[in-house]
Amino acid sequence: MVYAPVRPDRSLPPIRVNLFSDTQTRPSAGMKDAMLRAEVGDEQNGDDPTVNALCDRMAALTGKQAAVFLPTGTMCNQISILVHCRPGDEILAHESSHIIANEGGGPGALAGAVILGLRGARGMFDSTTMKAALREKRRNAPPQTLVAVEQTANAGGGAVWPLAQLTDVLSTAHELGLRTHMDGARLMNAVVAAGVTARETAEHCDSVWLDFTKGLGAPLGAVLCGSEAFIDEAWRWKQRLGGSLRQAGMCAAACVYALDENVDRLAEDHANARALARGLAQVAGLVVEEPETNLVFFDTRGTGLTADALAGKVRREGVSISVVDPYRMRACTHLDVDAAGVESAVRTVAEALR
Repeated sequence: MVYAPVRPDRSLPPIRVNLFSDTQTRPSAGMKDAMLRAEVGDEQNGDDPTVNALCDRMAALTGKQAAVFLPTGTMCNQISILVHCRPGDEILAHESSHIIANEGGGPGALAGAVILGLRGARGMFDSTTMKAALREKRRNAPPQTLVAVEQTANAGGGAVWPLAQLTDVLSTAHELGLRTHMDGARLMNAVVAAGVTARETAEHCDSVWLDFTKGLGAPLGAVLCGSEAFIDEAWRWKQRLGGSLRQAGMCAAACVYALDENVDRLAEDHANARALARGLAQVAGLVVEEPETNLVFFDTRGTGLTADALAGKVRREGVSISVVDPYRMRACTHLDVDAAGVESAVRTVAEALR
């Protein structure tokens, strides 16, 4: 994913329809009020009641024994890898996964782990592909210790793992002696889209996390869940990588509010994504992938413009869309984009290509 430059172009107009990412949502008035009213304490000593309530709730939601509050989802992934792996270990994950493409080489830089990318449609793989990637256990081969999946599969178009396929992959991994991890950045999008509970989705995961800064609208925060022993080790790595968040209840309160108010409404984002896809599909030259959740990917090759060129044209008209590769773009619906915004974005793209 290509992100905005460090030094934004101040000559550009304000963004009126932000389809760049659901990470750019702004906390609502209700969320801000909940943050201001939050009870706080020293998180490291277990004295922050709001953090404790959030972690207890997330552990119950995912069916795990314990949880830890962290600033970001990437930190959840990296701490999980640090707990599960040792230097030289190999991780099996889809070739387009976030831990390969978008975390700064963290597994290698921090855990000394390598990742073997597996192929499969829409960011997912099956147990046959996974088993074919297993190495003979010998002293000159890297130990394969972890299987990682992503729910929803971002680069796969925001696709939701079918429960049967997910269960087969993860249970097979356990049978083969591997640990399992779920990057659950948009886990609740999958829950709402598929009608499958978070507990069912995460049943065969040794670790799983949820990001509250995406469609759930919080300004920061993610919660990593697992066994009590796993979370104890995760806490040690949290300490090594920066320490506790101290009076973090104000931030945790935003996440509690998100669980109360912003989960069911994810269905609106999915509906808006489908409407956006239908509209863009009517624009000559665009090839649009059918969305399953809140991510709409489309190809610009048939327009004669690169993705960068089209992104630049619509940005000058106040619409922000992200660029994935030379001809692929991603539009992301979220709580700050309504149906009128979707219609406006479609008109802007169509006018840019006339």
